[in-house]
Amino acid sequence: MIDHRPAVAWWRRLDVVVRDLPLGLLFLASAFVPVLQSHGTQVGGVPERPFDALAVVVVAVESLPLAVRRRWPAVCLTLVALGFAVDQLRGYHSVAGTALGFALVSAGAHLERRRGLTAGLFSVAYVGLAIALAHFGSEPPSEFVTFFLLLVFAWGIGAWLRTTRAAEAAHRRRVAEDTRAAERATIARELHDVVTHHVTAMVVQAEAGRYLTAAPDRLDRTLTAITDTGRRAITDLRHLLDLLNPGHEAEAPADGGLLALVEQARQAGQPVEFTEEGPPAESAGSADLVAYRVVQEGLTNALKHARGSRTSVEVRHGDREITVAVRTAGSGSVSPGGSGRGLAGLRERVGVLGGDFSAGRDGAGFAVCARIPTGNPS
Repeated sequence: MIDHRPAVAWWRRLDVVVRDLPLGLLFLASAFVPVLQSHGTQVGGVPERPFDALAVVVVAVESLPLAVRRRWPAVCLTLVALGFAVDQLRGYHSVAGTALGFALVSAGAHLERRRGLTAGLFSVAYVGLAIALAHFGSEPPSEFVTFFLLLVFAWGIGAWLRTTRAAEAAHRRRVAEDTRAAERATIARELHDVVTHHVTAMVVQAEAGRYLTAAPDRLDRTLTAITDTGRRAITDLRHLLDLLNPGHEAEAPADGGLLALVEQARQAGQPVEFTEEGPPAESAGSADLVAYRVVQEGLTNALKHARGSRTSVEVRHGDREITVAVRTAGSGSVSPGGSGRGLAGLRERVGVLGGDFSAGRDGAGFAVCARIPTGNPS
């Protein structure tokens, strides 16, 4: 099977005048086919006249301007209409007169400015042509009205094509804007999750280091924990940048996974109990990443709003879903607050995958829970 796509691509790269020229040449050539002479458009009933030298010029004026029908539609319409008028007044009745319909469609579709003025001037010119043809011909006035309605219909087709093309372009712009907005929201959520979690852990660890100046060993461990947290932050940010590359599949960071999150919270002074049940699914899709973010956000909230309180992380891998629960027993030294952007982003992520998400008071503490269906690549 022959692949025509290279030829089509080459043709589309040509200038629009070059691509439209064959249509004009087709009308020009057809006007001189003996069997088609005097069988073209006829308005007004002017007696037929055989082709002469002037007929060649008239046919060329009717046909060749179609080459610029998209680049200069007003020029094309003016020249073709002028050639058509002479064609009818002289009685050549060439098939090239059909080019007037193409010129009108093109003007209706591609004319950008003074559309109303152009239509008005063309109508006035047609009235003058009709009067002249009525003087030299024998057609009744109704024939002129009928032909004028056909011309208006050709212009209307072009105007409809123009409106449809504009609507499609507006739709593509809206889709592109919505896509960019969704991408920005995704990047903002990822940055919030990564930066907030690691920076919160580093702040808590640094504050704890103030009171360890008399215990060099504990101070050294705290500084080491801060360094490790900073390295993990850099790793997660690199992972986020990788996600921006086309074709990169979203997956949870592989550097320690959930255990690394739990250990980081423990190093920051948060007592965390971690339970994980069931083997992870081989094709969990984006569910693993979302579960990772739920645990990350839950531990971040615990460090910020309930520092030092007992926290439990429960992750259960099922056949078709992952359930996550991060519960904090009570409030700590940091007062509640924050923008809530992280929880709102998690609710949206889980909802996209068709799961359930909840975050709120759980007795005397706070709980972040999620049910995430697996196998969805979104």
